[in-house]
Amino acid sequence: MGAPVVVVGDALLDADLRGRAGRLAPDAPVPVVDRISEVLRPGGAALAAALAAADGHDVVLVSAVVADEDGQRLADLVAGSGVRLVPVPRVGSTPIKRRVLAGGQPVVRLDSGTDGRIGELPDEVGLALAGAGAVLVSDYGRGLVEVPAVRAALERAAIRAPLVWDPHPCGPAPVAGARVVTPNAAEAAALVPEPTGESLAAVAARAAVLVARWRAHAVAVTLGSRGALLSQGGSSPSVIPAPPVRAADPCGAGDRFAAAVAGALASGAVTLEAVHAAVAAASAYVAAGGAAGLAREDRPAPGEPADPVERVRAAGGTVVATGGCFDLIHAGHVATLEAARSLGDCLVVCLNSDDSVRRLKGPQRPLVPAVDRARVLGALAPVDAVVVFEEDTPVEVLRRIRPDVWAKGGDYAGAELPEAALLREWGGQSVVLPYLDGRSTTGLVSAAAERSPLRPAP
Repeated sequence: MGAPVVVVGDALLDADLRGRAGRLAPDAPVPVVDRISEVLRPGGAALAAALAAADGHDVVLVSAVVADEDGQRLADLVAGSGVRLVPVPRVGSTPIKRRVLAGGQPVVRLDSGTDGRIGELPDEVGLALAGAGAVLVSDYGRGLVEVPAVRAALERAAIRAPLVWDPHPCGPAPVAGARVVTPNAAEAAALVPEPTGESLAAVAARAAVLVARWRAHAVAVTLGSRGALLSQGGSSPSVIPAPPVRAADPCGAGDRFAAAVAGALASGAVTLEAVHAAVAAASAYVAAGGAAGLAREDRPAPGEPADPVERVRAAGGTVVATGGCFDLIHAGHVATLEAARSLGDCLVVCLNSDDSVRRLKGPQRPLVPAVDRARVLGALAPVDAVVVFEEDTPVEVLRRIRPDVWAKGGDYAGAELPEAALLREWGGQSVVLPYLDGRSTTGLVSAAAERSPLRPAP
């Protein structure tokens, strides 16, 4: 493990009050949320630090901490996430962000906490910044990064190590020399009102202005589902698109993005590589349920499509799954996927790994590696999630997902699907879908070989 990622900023205590809303109040048209349970997690800069630690980095968090009961709970959560806390003393009360969620959907947010005077910086702050592999400033507008001694220490750090600054509308401008500043589109528009609009041209113009204004090496404007725009001040910025994600709760996506940028830079990536990695990380984070997904004690194994399945189940919907090799995706595949998705409220594709395909199809297959097959499938409109499995059959992944419907296309008509008995264990149903005749990967390969100019003459 290399030099640590040092996160400097405002740590919050986040509380999700999760319940069920099945009716409206008799005295007002508002939902009644009952069966409430409270889940605590680190928030603000503490969330960014926890996410960087989850990526495998050694992480130090420098934050103002109030010596009250909630401050101790926050410190315990930080320690539990594998982050070393360097506390800066502060008077007041710990900032708490409480969200009320019904069926996984945020209903209202309740903020509390007061910001009092920040005490003297301990010597550990300077030592941590001097040894940082990268620095992430996670500003939540509560005053820590405005303290002159903190700002001076960050200015020195920006000379020695890549510094990422995640700004806040109520906070100060970044220190000069930041490697990447990461405002979202709304923050950039508030800072640079002209030109107006949300077009890429308008975002690019704002980003170029901010690069010059902040004397930063680069500005990465996050664009939500559109990905991010990276500008180094020139007229042709880079746009990194985000993969399609179906999600209802993007809370913490900005922290995930900034933490991934800092972690990648600490590992030696160049700026464009770091932003590419951050877009992918933020998209995966949102797809997995966002900050609420992190707090689940029953988090699934990596790659398991928890969020679409959980969201649909919470709403009483139908989960559909299908599976196959999907090597050289063709019109027959698309027809099967469209038909399967029409049977429910989300579709999970169980995808054979490369080794699994070789065992089933022979040593010359697959033609397309699993990572690319999964990416193409995930971009198709009917598909909500893709899970790669290593076995010859998807039995184990089906046991984890427990779909309501297992759908297969092909020539199974009149015969029981091999997975039918498994589906009956939890009351699921296996079905056969019509197959689009004349479309197959084998046929495509044969046709390509017939037309190849390198094919030997008869």
